[in-house]
Amino acid sequence: MLTGTHAIIFAEDAERTRVFYRDVFEGPHVDAHDGWPIFKMPPAELGIHPAEQSGVLNSAAPSGHHDIFLMCDDIEATVKDLTLRDC
Repeated sequence: MLTGTHAIIFAEDAERTRVFYRDVFEGPHVDAHDGWPIFKMPPAELGIHPAEQSGVLNSAAPSGHHDIFLMCDDIEATVKDLTLRDC
């Protein structure tokens, strides 16, 4: 039985992305080593979609493309809270 997920997002400016997640989403985290944060995540879901295959045109994302969807219980309250943050 799976008990969790470790997701990896590749970013051109990883430090800026980490600061954004830490400061805007107030993501709780632990220091893995040398100031490298690993963010704790709430329960997760996993969707597996087909990647583009050998140049075949379809509605699939190209290989290496990533999406992240953040879920909340009250979208209006979440948007209001995030809008009030100075970022």
